[in-house]
Amino acid sequence: MKRRHRTFMKNHGLSPYVWIFLSILPFYFIFQDSTTVEIAVGIAMVAGFFLSYVLSFSTRGGAVYAGAGVQMAIAAAMTLLFGYMYFFLFLAYFIGHLTNRAAFWTFYPILLTSTFATSYYGFITHPEFITQLPFVFLSLIAVILLPVSTHNKMKEDRLQGQLEDANRKISELVKMEERQRIARDLHDTLGQQLSMIGLKSDLAEKLLEKDPEKAAKEIKEVQNTARISLKELRELVTQMRGTKLEDEMDRVKQLLAAANISCSVDGSLTLPHSLAIAESVVSMCLKEAVTNVVKHSGAANCNITVESSQNALTVTVKDDGGGMSGANKLNHSESGISGMKERLEFVNGTLDVFSDAGTTVVIHVPGDART
Repeated sequence: MKRRHRTFMKNHGLSPYVWIFLSILPFYFIFQDSTTVEIAVGIAMVAGFFLSYVLSFSTRGGAVYAGAGVQMAIAAAMTLLFGYMYFFLFLAYFIGHLTNRAAFWTFYPILLTSTFATSYYGFITHPEFITQLPFVFLSLIAVILLPVSTHNKMKEDRLQGQLEDANRKISELVKMEERQRIARDLHDTLGQQLSMIGLKSDLAEKLLEKDPEKAAKEIKEVQNTARISLKELRELVTQMRGTKLEDEMDRVKQLLAAANISCSVDGSLTLPHSLAIAESVVSMCLKEAVTNVVKHSGAANCNITVESSQNALTVTVKDDGGGMSGANKLNHSESGISGMKERLEFVNGTLDVFSDAGTTVVIHVPGDART
C-alpha cells in the first residue's frame, strides 16, 4: 500500500489533494441559501459531472468528446445557478489531456468562451462572486494556461517515449550489425585459412607413401598456415575486446565540443600493462559519464582526470552544472549509473558520485582486475 502511494505521489505530486478539495467545495455552494429542489439538482449535477469526468478518461473516440460536452454544460450550469465556477479547472486539466490536436484546439476556445461568459454572468447575478474575486481571477488564469501546459507536457512525454523506443531499436540494430561484422571477420579471416589447412592435410596424407619429401613440404605449409591463422585470430579478438582509453577520450572530447561544453583532460592516457583488462570497461564507463554530463548537467565546463599506476586506475569526471538536486537527481539516477556499477563489478572496480557545485563521478579499478 505504501509503495502504491509513493508511486502515485511521484507521478502526480500534490495535484490529487487539490482535486479532492475542489470536488468537496461545490457542496458548500449548493447548501448555501438553496431550496430542497435546488440542493437535489445541485447534488445530481455534481454526481453527473464526476461520473462523466471519470468515464471520459477511461473511454476513447466520440464518447470522450461527448463527455467533455456534458462536463462543460454542467460547469456552466453550476456557475449560473450556484456561483460555483471551479469545475472549469477540471475541464482545463481534462482538455489538456486530449491527444487529438484538432479536438484540443476545438474544445480549448469553447472552454475559454464558456468560462469567461458564465463568470461574467455570475458577477451580475451572484453578489458573493465579489468576495471570491482573487480566487476567480486565479482560476481564470489557470483555465487559460493549464490546458496548454498540460497538452505540451503530454506531447513531450509521448515524444520522449518515442525517442526511447527509437534508441532501443537503434541499440538492437547496432548489436545485430556488430554480430554480422564479427561473423564476416571470422569468415574472412579463418574460413579460407582453415579450408587451405584441410586441403593440404588431405594432400599430405595421399603423398606420404608416394612422395614423402613432398608430403613433408605440404605439412610444413599446413603448420605455417595454422600459425598465420592463430596470429590473425588473436589480432581479431584483441580488436573485439574494446576501445582504448585514448581512443575513447578523443570521442568524448568531440561529444562535449558538439554540446558546447569546454573539456580539459589531466593525466597520462598511456596505461600500464596491468590495467589492460580493465581499460575497455573504464572506457565504456567514461563514455556513459560524459553522456550524462551532456544530457543532464547543463554544464559549461567538464574536467576529466586520469590517475594511473601499477596498482590502480582512477578516472574522475567533474562538471560545473546544476548538480543532482530535484528533477536532475532523478535524471542522473536513471541515466546508466547502475549500468556503470555493474560493468565495474566485473573488474572489481567501484563508482562514486558526488554532487555539490556540479557533479563528480569517480571511476576506480585495481591494477589487477582479475583478482
